[in-house]
Amino acid sequence: MPRKIIITTDPGQDEAAAILLILGSPQDFDVLGVVAVAGNVRLDRTQRNTRQILELAGRSDIPVFAGSSRPLRRAPVTAEHVHGPEGLDGPTLPDPTMPLQDMHGVDFIIATLRAAPPGEISICSLSPLTTLATALLQAPDIAGRIGEIVMMAGAYFEGGNIRVRAEFNVYVDPDAAAVVLRSGAKIAMLPLDVTHQMRSTRARLDALRALGNRSGIALAEMLTFSEHFDLQKYGWEGAPLHGPCVPAYMLRPEMFSGRHVNVMVETGGDLTLGMTVVDWWRVTERPANAFYVRDGDAEAYYALLTERVGRLP
Repeated sequence: MPRKIIITTDPGQDEAAAILLILGSPQDFDVLGVVAVAGNVRLDRTQRNTRQILELAGRSDIPVFAGSSRPLRRAPVTAEHVHGPEGLDGPTLPDPTMPLQDMHGVDFIIATLRAAPPGEISICSLSPLTTLATALLQAPDIAGRIGEIVMMAGAYFEGGNIRVRAEFNVYVDPDAAAVVLRSGAKIAMLPLDVTHQMRSTRARLDALRALGNRSGIALAEMLTFSEHFDLQKYGWEGAPLHGPCVPAYMLRPEMFSGRHVNVMVETGGDLTLGMTVVDWWRVTERPANAFYVRDGDAEAYYALLTERVGRLP
């Protein structure tokens, strides 16, 4: 049976790659809905971008909801300097025709989890955690109903990508990340420590383009656009591809390694705001609250991504 999931996302080219990987795996994932949130770009753009991605993949049947437009307590932070002013810069995609749902994304998450048997639905988080945290604050009972929260979030060994010690999704709303990590739900974290190993080399991008389908070509164009910032920043042979680590871990956990540890979020430090403090060596007595992934197999990762995107239109 396919795994029932709710996606939260702020596309963003790498989030588009993650969604396409999921949509190319219908035997593995039953997507109940996608909640667009503010993050890489503003909410008006992320909800539009989400619908464009679904239509690109021929899945306009999946409902899209608008979630949180700003962090719980802080001013918005966006990343147009990486993703471009529209967030999906690279290919020219048509304006979406599928509707945005009237229900708020928070209400959708709460209602859907409450209507399902406990443990049946997992959360695939590709974005800042504001909407999920808001749902948990409004309805604490849903924490025990979530099968698993698998999230692209955090950094420890690798350092940060928006501040010295902070990863973007957590830095945008550290208060929300703290709520989720304290919720008691089962959590797996895919941090920069592993996503920085997944680099879109020229050969890997060429393989996506060579698929010849519109999804593969569009994704290659997206990642070719967004790679410029990271190639300049890191000097690597390819830009890291963060988002698809979430569905790849859900599909092929054996491709990754990590350990159950305690993870907390710095919500007050001037120099370390948004840092995920990972008790990797278990030097405290704080109980483990997340499976923290540290390493992954990049060759298997890109083979999986390419094969699944190749199944799409």
